[in-house]
Amino acid sequence: MNAGVGKFVPFEMVTEEFFDETVDINMKGVFFTVQKAIPLMSRGSAIVLNASINAHLGMPGTTVYGATKAAVINMAKTLSADLLEKNIRVNAISPGPITSALLARDGVTQEKLQETKDWIQSQVPIKRFGTPEEIAAAVLYLTAPESAFVVGAELIIDGGMATL
Repeated sequence: MNAGVGKFVPFEMVTEEFFDETVDINMKGVFFTVQKAIPLMSRGSAIVLNASINAHLGMPGTTVYGATKAAVINMAKTLSADLLEKNIRVNAISPGPITSALLARDGVTQEKLQETKDWIQSQVPIKRFGTPEEIAAAVLYLTAPESAFVVGAELIIDGGMATL
């Protein structure tokens, strides 16, 4: 399941509205989407929740976002326990920086965009962004019969950012 918002602001600029929006989408949205999906799922199904390496890193401007993604990782564990009787597995992935259009926002110059990309890439030990295909492969594994013994786990897919 991939539902989320990733807005980053300095701690002192977090408003209650910003906090509520982030929590509503990243935590509440995940919880109630899973709750609504369970009656439609058959025994032996698997759910993969999308968390983030920001659940593990203390990066400025990510206080609310990181906390909500840590909650998603915890939900993978607790929902797994809740759904054992239904034989539905829940796991999480925590991607690092992935090639996408996310950085290209309105009003950002090409120069600033490249500067941001270069800085992010310098933080990744293998010195590159991940690809959507690498994330998809991890999700495919966590939903495949070969991962039937993987329950309540988190797979960090970040080029070593959180682990090295």
